[in-house]
Amino acid sequence: MGYHLAGFDVVGVDVDAECSTEYPFTFVHADAIDYLHAHGGEFDLIHASPPCQLYTPLNAYNHKAYPDLIAPTRQAMRAIGRPYVIENVEAARPELLDPVMLCGPMFGLRMYRHRLFETSFPLSAPVHPEHRALCTRNGYLPTEAKPFMTITGGRHSRAWQRAAAHAMGTPWITTIKGVCEAIPPGYAHWIGQQALARLDTKAVAA
Repeated sequence: MGYHLAGFDVVGVDVDAECSTEYPFTFVHADAIDYLHAHGGEFDLIHASPPCQLYTPLNAYNHKAYPDLIAPTRQAMRAIGRPYVIENVEAARPELLDPVMLCGPMFGLRMYRHRLFETSFPLSAPVHPEHRALCTRNGYLPTEAKPFMTITGGRHSRAWQRAAAHAMGTPWITTIKGVCEAIPPGYAHWIGQQALARLDTKAVAA
């Protein structure tokens, strides 16, 4: 949504067909890297969010095996030669090249959600306000005393999901998984504006 608001025509690609149920733009059910090799040259900007579960600290508790796709994604991006963005969680910093960190208060959002963005073009970040407002624990609703939310995976209530979607700026998302894995549109809008400033042709983002 953030890229759309910045002026892009957006196409989404995911191996999980369920992602199409609430996706507001054109959706392609496919392996993202395979799709990149076949169609990446058709786009002016490519944004990829490889699965983050391998890097998140929560994996220390569930001990599941997750794919490491950041390097293969970058390799595919560079082979195509289009401007690109790779997003992941803060714990993935060692895997990313000179990433820029974005967080909710930079965009007036009442949530602390650090996300890293590696880009093939220069990217700046807004001023990062200090985390002075108190934040609820993950799974708890915001209160007057703790107005900020923590939004990560877990078994949450529908009330929490609705509050999290509101805090993220994604009111169309109605699933807990969807809101936990989404990027706030404010982040992508910021990136998209800077990308467009460096593109000479009409942009179509994947």
